[in-house]
Amino acid sequence: MWLPALFLIAGSVPAPECSVDREAMLALDERAFDQDMNGGWRRVAGRSGCTSAAADLIAAYREAHPDHTTILYWHEGQLRADEGQTKAAIALFERSYDRGNIWNIDSGWNSYVDATIAFLRQDMDGLKAARQALATLPPPAEQPGARPEAKAIKTRSWPPNLGVVDGLIRCFSKPYRLAYGEACRSGKSR
Repeated sequence: MWLPALFLIAGSVPAPECSVDREAMLALDERAFDQDMNGGWRRVAGRSGCTSAAADLIAAYREAHPDHTTILYWHEGQLRADEGQTKAAIALFERSYDRGNIWNIDSGWNSYVDATIAFLRQDMDGLKAARQALATLPPPAEQPGARPEAKAIKTRSWPPNLGVVDGLIRCFSKPYRLAYGEACRSGKSR
């Protein structure tokens, strides 16, 4: 009996299609590579089973563009954390701290990084301390020394990422990829 050329052996799963035109991806400017919600590394990460491939693509981009911003460490770290690569994720998150701010305001970024690292280290006390630092952060208009254009910044909610941190606390026993999600932020997780 003839069998089709493509068949599945019981229990096997076809490999995900994670390939992209690497040269074209690495040629993108950083905004197109990192901030296009339907392109760049996100196009790869959005495919089932391609999280590690997207993280590897960010690492390659960082290597090809040594003048990149620290947000690339953050996004690669998130993908590594999603895959359970905790040690690698923490190392990347540690490189994403804001070491100087052109607006001369505290956006809470470093507290958010601290909270995420504490979550991955399963340090609830550290996570709660970082949340407290974030929650008590005054808005830009109330921060002494803030540049005038920073004082005028309006955000949907202040401080940024507080809902994410609350989700990490609410779903402390879950893997990062779940704890970071909307269900944990909204309190609708099980």
